[in-house]
Amino acid sequence: MLTMIVGVLGLLFIAVGWVLALGDVPPLRLTIPYLIGSALLTAYSALNWNLIFLILNGAATILSAINLIRRVRMSKVNVEDHG
Repeated sequence: MLTMIVGVLGLLFIAVGWVLALGDVPPLRLTIPYLIGSALLTAYSALNWNLIFLILNGAATILSAINLIRRVRMSKVNVEDHG
């Protein structure tokens, strides 16, 4: 039971950190490896049925995919505005 509490607290603190950083869009050189790594860790967590890390890495995968889309859209807007 203590293990689950510690895991859930860790998950919550990481999620709060992500929420606080949502205004910043990381560069593609960070977003792409993070997306691939978190997707692989999500699969790993699913294969080992580690619920805490499955949720955490699944959320990281979704967040990095959203950041990828945001970065690509920002790049297109900048090209259109300055191109």
